[in-house]
Amino acid sequence: MSEQQPISSPESELQPRTYEVRTFGCQMNVHDSERLSGLLEDAGLTRKPEEATDGVADVVVFNTCAVRENADNKLYGNLGILKGVKESRPGMQIAVGGCLAQKDRETILKKAPWVDVVFGTHNIGSLPALLNRSQHNKKAELEILESLDVFPSTLPTRRESVYAGWVSISVGCNNTCTFCIVPSLRGKERDRRPGEILAEIQALVDDGAIEVTLLGQNVNSYGVEFGDRLAFGKLLRACGEIEGLERVRFTSPHPAAFTDDVIEAMAETPNVMPQLHMPLQSGSDRVLKEMRRSYRSKKFLGILDKVRERIPHAAITTDIIVGFPGETEEDFQATLDVVEASRFSSAFTFQYSPRPGTPAATMDEQLPKAVVQERFERLTALQDRIAKEENAKQLGRTVEVMVTEHAGRKAESTHRLSGRSQDQRLVHFSVPEGAATPRPGDLVTLPITEVAAFHLVSDPTAEQYQLRRSRAGDAWDRSQAESCGVPAPGTVSEPGRTNLGMPTLKVRG
Repeated sequence: MSEQQPISSPESELQPRTYEVRTFGCQMNVHDSERLSGLLEDAGLTRKPEEATDGVADVVVFNTCAVRENADNKLYGNLGILKGVKESRPGMQIAVGGCLAQKDRETILKKAPWVDVVFGTHNIGSLPALLNRSQHNKKAELEILESLDVFPSTLPTRRESVYAGWVSISVGCNNTCTFCIVPSLRGKERDRRPGEILAEIQALVDDGAIEVTLLGQNVNSYGVEFGDRLAFGKLLRACGEIEGLERVRFTSPHPAAFTDDVIEAMAETPNVMPQLHMPLQSGSDRVLKEMRRSYRSKKFLGILDKVRERIPHAAITTDIIVGFPGETEEDFQATLDVVEASRFSSAFTFQYSPRPGTPAATMDEQLPKAVVQERFERLTALQDRIAKEENAKQLGRTVEVMVTEHAGRKAESTHRLSGRSQDQRLVHFSVPEGAATPRPGDLVTLPITEVAAFHLVSDPTAEQYQLRRSRAGDAWDRSQAESCGVPAPGTVSEPGRTNLGMPTLKVRG
């Protein structure tokens, strides 16, 4: 790939231009935003500090989602707020990318002609060139490709975390779910070769990360492009061979393609965490058929039984859609029954909303909002009860927690830090008086002393509290030193910044 051309600054500007990327949507969008940030920094821009109070950045990029309800309203509302800012700052630029840009294209420029660049899901690597072209030509630039030009994982990346990272194993989707617009916006599934994936993971580990999450629209169908139906299980086992990689997660699998070899790989690979996100969508077999979800509730529950047989303490989460067109009270009750039987530790629940361009949007029997709302409230009440009951089983257990950067909302009053247990449950914990305070990326082992529906609490005694300082915590220290302009001894590459496809080589002392 050719070297990025710097994004030019007006002659009046002595300081480097600043940027910010605003992300809407799923983990794939979050990961794409890391790549957009890496591209902009390679082109000479600097990230606007989150704590800065002097207005918005010189370049604002919206990485959009087209799945959620009112996604377009959210985008145009934000663009409207920036219109006045841009009028008072002629050098400022606004770019819109992601799924909504892929779908709406020219509509964005018609509704918000002050936008400088519109780009799609298949050409995020073009952003710096499009910004330069728009600045030079003094007009908006629109570039939407219908297929991938460069696999995103070859692009430079600015990681949001030094202790954990996302790794894409595939992009696109071969399924045809009637409610989902993703396949038409992301394209057919494209798989990366295992060696490329493992090299990226190794590069992250070399920079200090101890956790990775493998990403794909359907991670367990990985290998379909190069004809190996067992490729995903093999990839999980290969992750187990990477020294220093302590936690491996993945999202999201599809129940129809979830096979026993993957369950065996999860159970037999020590660093694959006892956690699984398995989208249900509906517990009604009739609705699943209308959704073109090629499994039924019996198969779904059978998968959960097999997982729990091999991994007894696995925490299982899910996605559920309420109010799909034609859903009857009987259909909804079937969903409640499956949720009760599944014992999910948590669930992402959504009220169905028609997405233009999907088959479900034109189906008869679109349900009234009031009916959908009432069912949604019943479902969330059920799941909240189950989540609290499942969390209650954690009371008294000793768990290992990886400390995260962001504490809970009540941290200021409770003086607790936060982290994730191996099964991905959120744990808020206190540090006993006189004990060492962990850094983000360090690991603490402690007992669960209190539970709620959405989190666990640990207030350990000094004897119950164990701290293990990790390479990830060391990487956090280095990143903090470098952000303050203080060199950290023995480092030559910036933690959180990996040129993927060409891993940075580090000088060993």
